[in-house]
Amino acid sequence: MTFEEAIALQPEWVQIWLNVLLAGAFVLPLLLLIWRPTRLAGLLTVASSAAAGFGVTWLYGQMGYVRLLGLPHILLWTPVLIYLAVLLRRPGIGPAPRLVLALVAATIAVSLVFDYVDFARYLLGERAPMPGTAPAGSG
Repeated sequence: MTFEEAIALQPEWVQIWLNVLLAGAFVLPLLLLIWRPTRLAGLLTVASSAAAGFGVTWLYGQMGYVRLLGLPHILLWTPVLIYLAVLLRRPGIGPAPRLVLALVAATIAVSLVFDYVDFARYLLGERAPMPGTAPAGSG
């Protein structure tokens, strides 16, 4: 089963959230490239989101749809979120880029809440792939 097929088996709210996450952590940060004070934030967010996406897909291929899939987000987005929070407090950022920064930071923060909870549950023993979501070639 492919990663996309495993996602399609998830509850509808998870699929909707993943679309919101795609918009908030991959597409919206591209707007940050417009304004000089937020270009680095846009670049860091897009790069870390792409790397996290590859990491999640790779982990899925190794382990299936397990609660550990959020680990790339934790490792890459936690420092990005801290940077975005610091940047949001700086003067000299206009209202439009500040709004985009806030939306990107909020999206990443919500995702990290899910990721940290799932990671803790994995550490506490919930390690089996979710039913019906084994990776391609494993079954």
